[in-house]
Amino acid sequence: MSQESAPAHPPSTLSWEDSLATFLLREEGLEALRVDPRQRKISLATLGPVDLEAIQERLEGLLATLDEPGWTPSPVSPAKPAPAGFGLRVSHPKVDEMLLEKPSCDTAPKLWTWREFIWPEADELENQSRAEWVALAWQAGICGMALATGWTLSRFGIGPPWLAIQFFTVSLIAGGWDAAKDTWEKLRQGQVDVHFLMLAVALGAVSIGAWLEGGLLLFLFSLSGALEHFALHRTHREISALTKAAPKTARMLHADGREEVVPVVLLRPGDQLRVLPDEAFAVDADILEGESAADESNLTGEARPVPKRAGDPVYGGTLNLWGKVRVLVTRVAAESSLQKIVRMIRDAQHLRAPSQRFTDRFGTPYTLGILGLSLIMFFVWWLGFDIPPFRSTAEGHSAFYRTMTLLVVASPCALVLSIPSAILAAIACGARRGVLFRGGAAVENLALADAVALDKTGTLTRGELKVGSVESFPPGRERDVLEIALTLEQHSNHPIARAIVAHAAAEGVVAQDVDDFRSVTGQGLKGRIGAELSYLGRRELIERGEMGEWIRQVPDPPLEYTEVWVVRRDVVGRLLLRDEVREQSGPVMERLKKDGVYTIMLTGDRRGAAEQVAKRLGVAEVRAGLHPEEKVSAIQELTASGHRVAMVGDGVNDAPSLAAAFVSVAMGGKGSDAALEQSDVVLMDDRIEKLLTARAISKRARSIIRQNLTISLGTVVLMIGASLFGLVPLTIGVLAHEGSTVVVCLNSLRLLFLKEEKVAPE
Repeated sequence: MSQESAPAHPPSTLSWEDSLATFLLREEGLEALRVDPRQRKISLATLGPVDLEAIQERLEGLLATLDEPGWTPSPVSPAKPAPAGFGLRVSHPKVDEMLLEKPSCDTAPKLWTWREFIWPEADELENQSRAEWVALAWQAGICGMALATGWTLSRFGIGPPWLAIQFFTVSLIAGGWDAAKDTWEKLRQGQVDVHFLMLAVALGAVSIGAWLEGGLLLFLFSLSGALEHFALHRTHREISALTKAAPKTARMLHADGREEVVPVVLLRPGDQLRVLPDEAFAVDADILEGESAADESNLTGEARPVPKRAGDPVYGGTLNLWGKVRVLVTRVAAESSLQKIVRMIRDAQHLRAPSQRFTDRFGTPYTLGILGLSLIMFFVWWLGFDIPPFRSTAEGHSAFYRTMTLLVVASPCALVLSIPSAILAAIACGARRGVLFRGGAAVENLALADAVALDKTGTLTRGELKVGSVESFPPGRERDVLEIALTLEQHSNHPIARAIVAHAAAEGVVAQDVDDFRSVTGQGLKGRIGAELSYLGRRELIERGEMGEWIRQVPDPPLEYTEVWVVRRDVVGRLLLRDEVREQSGPVMERLKKDGVYTIMLTGDRRGAAEQVAKRLGVAEVRAGLHPEEKVSAIQELTASGHRVAMVGDGVNDAPSLAAAFVSVAMGGKGSDAALEQSDVVLMDDRIEKLLTARAISKRARSIIRQNLTISLGTVVLMIGASLFGLVPLTIGVLAHEGSTVVVCLNSLRLLFLKEEKVAPE
């Protein structure tokens, strides 16, 4: 069927003012918006109970779109036209400020609750984390320089004594500034943590004249904080690169037929959209008008195009192949697959690892316990051993000095940072290499899996068809068969067409002109090439004609193949296509087997096709023809036999088994919403060899976590024992304890430089 001509006039783009007006009208409970583009401030007025977090999330999505070229706002003025046709009250309380209000009575504004938000900059989270770690690095640098200067002045007697103290004071302020802010916030909530301990020890050291020790403590502490925030920034930076390609606009149709490009976040159920060939459906919708086909391989794992007619559903993220269609939105954009990926990325940084949750449980009690132990030991040294309480002598240090030393060496700084620093570095390492870990549990658990269950289509195979052979009846006209197929499929973009076009290009076949081209719904295509009418389609297209008896004598293709028939008055033939096995699938299975991991294929495909793929790849066990609930049963059976199962899949039918697995891995490039939602690990670019990368990162992260815990706990135990007997001066205690904290952070950052193992293709 010939393509419809493009509209005479290109669609207009909704202005940023109109976009905000539409947003205001469509948000229930939101009564007014006050916008200042120059200062990048926006205020919301709400009435009654509202889901403010959801409104803010949608607003931030809209503002991100409005920052794109074509929407960038300019300063407003009273002379600037107000959004038209919305029924809103528009005013300008200040220069460069616009107030949009829903119609209401005069008393309603008195009941509104106003909240102000900063218009988020692009990459705000990444920029914010960069600013944080740079600020902490400067503080640590100033602290270190002032400390070194003060030590030099005091050590060599340069200048008056108060000058060295001034530099030590600068060092203490710079090194303790961030800790003081955090401590104040925690104290207001009735909590104490490691920051409180560090400040207490530093002030205690100063009170007994140990300026160098106090400054050294805060320098090392601030340096470790800067390193931790650097790891967090790298995580934000690497992950941010994965989310910038999210679609932001759609072609919305108005009641008068006018077409307008609008931000996707403004779409609501009931809106109508125009979707052109080779465009993705922006949201879930129903076809209202037109015919086409959709590539839904990311949802079902099936590479064949799905015909779409009026009344059929289409899904956000799937591809419209050849027809221009009008659709009715059924779900908001926030429920699309890409938006879910964005939320998963944000949530991943807040999901704690099992070992981190363990240390968190005793963090506060441990801090209080150390404070109590130090207080008791002060009185034990003073009253029990007759050690002077505050004045050190030639015979030894005072009880207070020993107490400060005990506080330093027993503080859990390194322990607190040992796990989260490694987890953040692992997430950043994975993001750079196309692997998204959804939190600390995913990082730790993948290395523990001793069995891997895999779907076939879209996981071990590409989910993309490739021409295996071209046949003609009788033989000898194979090139003519391919030429006809190419001519009829050259303007399509579904998997079969892509395979035929690619094969024809490799064979040097050139498409001919075609007239009277159209689609035969559910059957195939037809068109006039030269003087002859030609057909391309399924076997059923031919069985109904005069060749029906003959074609029934032609055997069905092998199990792993799909056939497409070509018929012209003087030519009859078929193309056999199959879903290509990923080049890396074999080496991945071989490596898993070498590592002692049991592999099993769980697929809904026919057993013959599944067994052929499994035999070629070396998969240990095959279970074919499975429904989703049978895949779950297989996972549960493996679990009951003592295995920790990692499930790898991409389709909706894989989601239940992903949820049932010990750790779940989704193919993120074409993975369905349901599969991505249930996954612990996402292979973002659909490369199965990234499973080995993910396992390597997981193993290295677990190893580094063990090393960090050994370093931190070992240092604490050793130094506490030595300090109880007065064997450790405060300077050594500071170097040992805070030095171990820096070592832990640096050890975690080694994950960022993990070399990715290259897997040779088959």
